[in-house]
Amino acid sequence: QWQLVESGGALVQPGGSLTLSCTVSGFRRLDYFAFGWFRRAPGKEREIVSCIATDSTNYVDSVKGRFTISSDNATNMVYLQMNILKPDDTAVYYCAAGPHVVPCMAISEWPFWGQGTQVTVSS
Repeated sequence: QWQLVESGGALVQPGGSLTLSCTVSGFRRLDYFAFGWFRRAPGKEREIVSCIATDSTNYVDSVKGRFTISSDNATNMVYLQMNILKPDDTAVYYCAAGPHVVPCMAISEWPFWGQGTQVTVSS
């Protein structure tokens, strides 16, 4: 059974760093799929933050230079390293899996989702 489980969300001060992890199970190989990190801030629609399809990565403009997505086939993990966090980054972050499409930002439907992890950036 395919499953995505996020972890690593926390309360962090502005300017701080945090790494989110997504434990992936049920997928034969991570590089057969694309994986994305999405977020939903209070009162806002869900938006894609970043995605990865094998070695191809994409980022929304607001996080470019601050966030880094990566995946590890050996451990079936997908990560989102977040640096220089801002209050606007406060949201529930979700890991998702979809078809292997490059660029992954072009994927219109992401069939598999985790339950989300809360990131709060506040002093």
